Amino acid sequence: MNWITNYVRPRINSIFSRREVPENLWSKCDGCGTMLFHREISDNLNVCTNCGHHMHITPRDRFLSLFDGGVFTEVAVPEPLADPLHFRDQKRYPDRMKAAQKGTGEKEAMLVAAGEIGRTPIVAAAQDFSFMGGSMGMYVGNAIIAAAEEAVKLGRPLVLFSAAGGARMQEGILSLMQMPRTTVAVQMLREAGLPYIVVLTHPTTGGVTASYAMLGDVQIAEPNALICFAGPRVIEQTIREKLPEGFQRAEYLLEHGMLDRVTDRRKMREELIVITRMLMGLPPATWGDLPAPGPDDLKPAAAEPNAALDDSAE
Repeated sequence: MNWITNYVRPRINSIFSRREVPENLWSKCDGCGTMLFHREISDNLNVCTNCGHHMHITPRDRFLSLFDGGVFTEVAVPEPLADPLHFRDQKRYPDRMKAAQKGTGEKEAMLVAAGEIGRTPIVAAAQDFSFMGGSMGMYVGNAIIAAAEEAVKLGRPLVLFSAAGGARMQEGILSLMQMPRTTVAVQMLREAGLPYIVVLTHPTTGGVTASYAMLGDVQIAEPNALICFAGPRVIEQTIREKLPEGFQRAEYLLEHGMLDRVTDRRKMREELIVITRMLMGLPPATWGDLPAPGPDDLKPAAAEPNAALDDSAE
């Protein structure tokens, strides 16, 4: 053993074998702190495999797992005015929009699509909390109206996934006006006799909770989702009292009658298939690609003569 063997050769090997490791291969669970491989998280629909904590998922990824074969058609949404109030805080509103569009790869905070789940045609809309906190602006109002009109035109139920921090302050009163507008859109579905199902995800707060997010025929929530109008810290500062454990979380609201179900994201697709078919008066879904058996298929088959016995009799 000498200097070349002990130092030079390992040094050369380390230089030539050095590889760049991407920073986004691992993610830390906010619930338990476990480091998770990104493919493991993606395959599990962004749910921690250790503690079951539901992490953020984009509307596009949600739709890929929701619709049959990940196939869906995006519904066009009318474009609102770009900067109606010429609002400026630390940045101009158009600059904030460009940054959000670049960071998420989406045009706005809501995606509307049409497709099938378990061979059941639906229209779905989902908010993206990573786009300016999923805030409700004029585009979100237009998106919900477009989703409702598409559902009425096609005679399909509407499934909405909410995730928002409330109204978008950069649009002022125009943002608050989306509360009555979206309420009218929900009424369109009621008059057409079509189901409106809401899935509340973490977090759903502010004016969104005070309008379309709590008007569903069926209210479902993901586990431990924060659902409220005013946040816990605001309430504690106002009443000067400590709030109960788990206050304003999905399980707390379920116990107090504000929700119908709390469903794990990995079971949400099957849950929605059962509920939509039930509300639309359709027969139960057939799990798989084979068609449902008909009446003739359920009849016992007639006994066929034994060919071997027939040959021996001859």
